[in-house]
Amino acid sequence: MSSPSSSTNRSTVISIDALGGEGGLAAVVGGMDKSAQKNAAIRFIVHGPKDELDQLLARRPVLRERTEIRHVDRTVSMTDKPSQAMRHGKGTSMWNALETVEKGEATVAVSCGNTGALMAISMLRLRRAPGVNRPAIAVLWPSRNPSGYNVVLDMGADIRADATDLLNYAIMGASYARNGLNLKRPRVGLLNVGTEEHKGRPELKEAAQLIEAAAPNSDFEYIGFVEGSDIVSDKVDLIVTDGFSGNIALKTAEGTAKLIRELLKNAFNHSPLSRIGALFALTSLRRLTKRIDPRRVNGGVFLGLNGTVVKSHGSADATGVSAAIKLAFKLAEGGFAEKLAARVASGAPRVQTAAENKETEAE
Repeated sequence: MSSPSSSTNRSTVISIDALGGEGGLAAVVGGMDKSAQKNAAIRFIVHGPKDELDQLLARRPVLRERTEIRHVDRTVSMTDKPSQAMRHGKGTSMWNALETVEKGEATVAVSCGNTGALMAISMLRLRRAPGVNRPAIAVLWPSRNPSGYNVVLDMGADIRADATDLLNYAIMGASYARNGLNLKRPRVGLLNVGTEEHKGRPELKEAAQLIEAAAPNSDFEYIGFVEGSDIVSDKVDLIVTDGFSGNIALKTAEGTAKLIRELLKNAFNHSPLSRIGALFALTSLRRLTKRIDPRRVNGGVFLGLNGTVVKSHGSADATGVSAAIKLAFKLAEGGFAEKLAARVASGAPRVQTAAENKETEAE
């Protein structure tokens, strides 16, 4: 079998961390297979235990032909702290998957593993892009827009974010919206407790001024403050917030979607008549279930690094992993990392280092 690195120029190589997810190897390989069946331009480098992966791939000849296995049996667990992963993560499947991107053997990495550890190792191996102080995690959020989604960031990469960080999030998120949703000029909103200009923390008001000033040269439209209810609306394409608020919003939405599915199931199983009603509504129910299924928009993108990393949900099944791979392929194919670096370098103010700040104070 020819290795992915020696494939034709038309192939996009994706590096897969096969360990760390709750679904195990079967979910990861199942997702890879779904993607391989649909897209002939994808090839994989997968990092995990060779014997087990060989057994799973043996039943999937199409995938086997396009996959290079790199043996590793160490993993970063879900309970490992980011600092532990940085000190002791070398030689794990997560570390090796990111190192493959660093060396240029693959264009993008996909992992179902520990989010904090993945971000820490990503920053160590890939480094932050010039002009970026804090990387961010961006996700596609179901909305009323024609595309069906909005982009929201940060989803928990860092709970701290000052005005300059939020400006960077707007620039990076707008680039993602252009590449991920094919929007020429995304509408950007800044998440706040109200839409009035006088509301919010001082750093939000400062960020609003910075984002509004940067909009004309960064190919996005700033529409001002937005509220939580606007995340699913069609009045905005990109919602910018800090990782603390973003992660709470994301987990709340996931829990609400799960509750709605359970309540619908219970309602239609309540009586014989309700079960008959469910049969008549079966097509509509399937459409609704598909529309709110978080597996189909699985994949948070790490923005602000010298390379592209897609974080799949830890509990993702084959459908969820396949969705993350699809997103990774789309971004890799479009040269997203290079476009994003250029946008940040040209649109964001330069962030001084601590040493430079001390020199400024001394002067």
